[in-house]
Amino acid sequence: MGTFTTKDGVQIYYKDWGPTDGAPVVFSHGWPLNADSWEAQMLFLADHGYRTIAHDRRGHGRSSQPWHGNDMDHYADDLAQLIEHLDLRGASLFGFSTGGGEVARYIGRHGTGRVKKAGLISAVPPQMLKTEANPGGLPKDVFDGLRAGSIADRSKLYQDLASGPFFGFNRPGATPSQGMIDWFWMQGMLAGHKNTYDCIAAFSETDFSEDLKKFDVPTLILHGDDDQVVPIDAAAHAAAKLVKDHKLVVYPGAPHGLTDTHKDKLNQDLLAFLRS
Repeated sequence: MGTFTTKDGVQIYYKDWGPTDGAPVVFSHGWPLNADSWEAQMLFLADHGYRTIAHDRRGHGRSSQPWHGNDMDHYADDLAQLIEHLDLRGASLFGFSTGGGEVARYIGRHGTGRVKKAGLISAVPPQMLKTEANPGGLPKDVFDGLRAGSIADRSKLYQDLASGPFFGFNRPGATPSQGMIDWFWMQGMLAGHKNTYDCIAAFSETDFSEDLKKFDVPTLILHGDDDQVVPIDAAAHAAAKLVKDHKLVVYPGAPHGLTDTHKDKLNQDLLAFLRS
């Protein structure tokens, strides 16, 4: 575990697990979480000989909480500086939800010179917001509601998301895990208020279409078909039309937070993709 300082003075926290000579796998987390949200995958892959690395996005977790720069360009540049700081080569980049946007924008801005493979897991690209050019997206009032909830009672917002649509605990017959709910809430409350507020616009309004067209490495696109947070049609199915060399995997009935709810299956699928 360590930190580094970006060119604009933001301190970024990261964890670096597994053998130092293992093939590097870098994880980018979702909103409003941090690197800990990938721990099941990091532990599993590190036990299988991979060097697993995850950072807390600026404004999240244990990283600095800058007032400015809470946007996808800065997120991608921070990821680039992490990869350069550790001098990673032949890395596989996996992004969950907002982190998928971060990975897409990284490739769009920095290319794949240091990248061997990529993965978009329950990821937001190509674009979440409904526009004339993106009629399958979600209406703006959905994200305005997140912003309003964040201002009114951020703690309750995170509790409601975790106990409801994020893990699919609002579905008939679901068995909620208080542990997962608490874990989501705790990570969210570690993040900066301004940073998570700004990040809503970053993950919902950014158009990653041109970034996805620049993918030139094998890419895993994996999504649950009962994702109530990032609906699969506007995300994985649309992204698959733009990424040339991709493998699309759909988990029937899986919710957005499948890194926890389907962690054993996901771990095996990530391992198989890395070994392919």
